[in-house]
Amino acid sequence: MNIKNIIIKCGILACASAFFVGCSSSLPTKSSQNPEQNHGFTDHQASAKEWWNIPYPTRFDTAILQPQDRLSVKGNVVIDESGNTFTLRGMNIADPSKLAYDKRWNKGIFVEAKRWGANTVRYPIHPLSWRTEGKDWHLARLDEAVKWANELGLYLIIDWHSIGNLHAGMYQHPMYETNMIETSNFWKTIAFRYKNVPTIAVYELFNEPTYDYIGNGVNSLGPVTWQEWRALLESLVDIVYAYDEKTIPLVAGFNWAYGLEQAAAQPIRRKGIAYAVHPYPQKGRSNKDAAISVQQFKQQWEKQWGFAAKKYPLMATEIGYTKADGKGAHVPVIHNGNTYGPAIIEFMKERNISWTAWVFDPDWAPTMIKDWDYTPTEQGAFFKKALLEAAQ
Repeated sequence: MNIKNIIIKCGILACASAFFVGCSSSLPTKSSQNPEQNHGFTDHQASAKEWWNIPYPTRFDTAILQPQDRLSVKGNVVIDESGNTFTLRGMNIADPSKLAYDKRWNKGIFVEAKRWGANTVRYPIHPLSWRTEGKDWHLARLDEAVKWANELGLYLIIDWHSIGNLHAGMYQHPMYETNMIETSNFWKTIAFRYKNVPTIAVYELFNEPTYDYIGNGVNSLGPVTWQEWRALLESLVDIVYAYDEKTIPLVAGFNWAYGLEQAAAQPIRRKGIAYAVHPYPQKGRSNKDAAISVQQFKQQWEKQWGFAAKKYPLMATEIGYTKADGKGAHVPVIHNGNTYGPAIIEFMKERNISWTAWVFDPDWAPTMIKDWDYTPTEQGAFFKKALLEAAQ
């Protein structure tokens, strides 16, 4: 996501200087009245009178789930338990905290995703949401999502939805602020609780690392080398595998999860991983909505990230577009869609690349629906058609 633009994809307006917010060493907790008393415990734990009797975390009860294949990585594809290639396709929903605020957190959104032909839902959790609502609240929502998705035969991608520089501790907006301790503890919590839960197929470790190494002059959130970023990712993969070795860790390259050129020379040194890309239409070229053909899109994608599909599973966990006068239009998602849409679907189909469109919400942009009757927008109608055709 281009930090020069004054509209971020969640539709929040702010001046550009407000984006460059550093992550403080002491992140806020839910206990705003006296945060010093919380010390990282959940509200329930922090209220315990006998602190030595605070219970240890418990795992999700897999006995309540219906049978569902466990997905895994084999070579450059994702496979099911029968060894068949499985391509994850679907859409992003909004953060469950936002959906709960809108009184839209219910099974219905998953039912509608299934009706649109999805087999996967990407489930973003923003760091500020994690702290504001509290760990107990989020785990309760994720428990519900697991049950609903499992009943419908859907898979989940859990996304730690931060945008910024985890190494430098600088972020695009306060909702993305986190640090390595919080990020590590988040994945420790998730991987421990949902071990052996087949419905949660993928853990996307960090949404969008922002450092642009290609030479576009974007270094406003502090420096980080690929070696430093790779080491951070590898440590997060190790934490996940320490608690759940059967999941698929998903890792992203620089330039807002776009370029994978450096990963080609120095790949993540862990087995069973997949790479994430967010190939919005204005990435990888001038930030103008100039005419670009299907073939030109494919050529630039192959050079910048598509080549990786020869060795690793790729997952385009954010794709989408809106016209310049569309709701929430902002760089890098502006395009008329007549070449971008067909190009991205064809490109991914040719390479078994999984994908989830952004976003199944009427407020966040580029939106797939106009309202909570699930009336498709232009891009929503396009991706709905693509999902239904792929599901046949």
